[in-house]
Amino acid sequence: MQRRHFLGAAAAGVLGSRLGAPALAQGAPAGTLRFVPQTDLATPDPVWTSGTVVGTHALLIYDTLYGLDSAGQPRPQAVEGHQTSEDGLRWTFTLREGLFFHDGEPVRAQDAVPSLTRWARRNTFGQLLSKAIEEVRVLDDRRFKIRLSRPFPLLPYALGSSNVFIMPERVARTSAFEKITEYVGSGPYRFVQDEWVSGARVTYARFDRYRPRQEAPDRTTGGKVAHFDRVEWIIMPDPATGLAALQTGEVDWVERGVLDLLGPIRRDRRLQVSDVNPTGRIGILALNHLHPPFDNPAIRRAVLSALSQADYVAAVVGEETEFGQAGVGYFTPGSPYASEAGLAALTGPRDLAAARAAVKAAGYRGEKALIIAPSDVEYIKAMSNVTNSLLQSIGIDTDYRSMDWASVLARRANKAASAQGGWNVHCTGWVGYAYADPAVNAPLRSDGPNATLGWPDIPEIERLRAAWLDAPGLAAQQEITRQIQEVAVREVPFIPTGLWREPTVLRRELTGLLPAGAPVFWNIRRG
Repeated sequence: MQRRHFLGAAAAGVLGSRLGAPALAQGAPAGTLRFVPQTDLATPDPVWTSGTVVGTHALLIYDTLYGLDSAGQPRPQAVEGHQTSEDGLRWTFTLREGLFFHDGEPVRAQDAVPSLTRWARRNTFGQLLSKAIEEVRVLDDRRFKIRLSRPFPLLPYALGSSNVFIMPERVARTSAFEKITEYVGSGPYRFVQDEWVSGARVTYARFDRYRPRQEAPDRTTGGKVAHFDRVEWIIMPDPATGLAALQTGEVDWVERGVLDLLGPIRRDRRLQVSDVNPTGRIGILALNHLHPPFDNPAIRRAVLSALSQADYVAAVVGEETEFGQAGVGYFTPGSPYASEAGLAALTGPRDLAAARAAVKAAGYRGEKALIIAPSDVEYIKAMSNVTNSLLQSIGIDTDYRSMDWASVLARRANKAASAQGGWNVHCTGWVGYAYADPAVNAPLRSDGPNATLGWPDIPEIERLRAAWLDAPGLAAQQEITRQIQEVAVREVPFIPTGLWREPTVLRRELTGLLPAGAPVFWNIRRG
């Protein structure tokens, strides 16, 4: 019996009894929020990896220079604001007074500058910004200056959309290509590192010296007020087990509600279903451009021509069809940059026989495509299974490797051939907020060894991404994004597999949840 059918049949039993419930104390103290994340915290370094759970962790413990509000506009966070010269080439930023790191040291410009530099080495938008920067210089403890070679009016948006997390200078000077080992921030909660048990529990404690802005919270901006003494992440790889613990009150919040179980969840008056990500999550099929067979663009095009987004969406959402959407291109549906340009290649009739012939004509020599698939992230596991069947159906031999999500993240960073620890195929998801335009859309990045997923090297996409930054207005930007999408369906940096919304489930007594694109732990309270 397939898991989807099993869950549907067992829902009442799992949620109506203690079957499979975790060994936790009955209920948590009123001052503690217990949260079940979608997967384990593989590494706490938000620069070294772009994993969703790592970003959620980082928003707990680090402050940022800017954030984005619900209208997508940048607003100051750790900075009071900025001043700009008339020619737009010199920007001076002033940090807020009274900011401290969790070790008691003040937050200084000397910390912000290397944090900004480290972020820019790895971040998609940061690398675009770096090409326009001539100098970043500390002026005094609270002020730093960015001098540009050309105007870059999107500078605050770059800093806000991609979360420049402020770390102490000694930590921020770590290479962006090495993991940090000390996790000291200046955010509303501090990471209790000596209580961290990988695969079991992550603990945070309220930082009493944090000074929230005197503004209403809005997405990742405004006043970040921590209402709990402690936040505990309880790692439960099986979603049904997490939901059972939620029903008994052993945990307060499960990040990802299993769509199969929404019926009994909605009937339970002790629980509430919400949505922290109104833009949804985009499915991504990443192909490794460095090694056969997907170093061949003709083979990548053959896969795209055969892929049915409807199959992927069905595998993820099942009968809860209102949570899924096919017909998704290379920008978030509903954003100003989504269009139909070139989209027929993804949405037209599928012809597996023609795709199989195209693979053969492209010179496929029988190389195995190694798929790295997580066993503990259900929606990515479902996408991986569909991908395995898809590739086999068009004549591409596969090697399906199941592993935990932490191992997937580590392996997808390996540029070696699959036989030497690398990979060929990887499925993942991308939050719609971070897929909405050419600057923030990291999977679209196509600058070879610096690219985010699969290392595509497509100069035309990079040229157009740079042109988008300098475009004089929305109409010009939209024309450029149409061109980008047309190039993308031809050169295939990756393949979008659809969109789905992910309900999150909480105890009824929790209020103040913010739709920030990911779980955030300020403003939420009990009662």
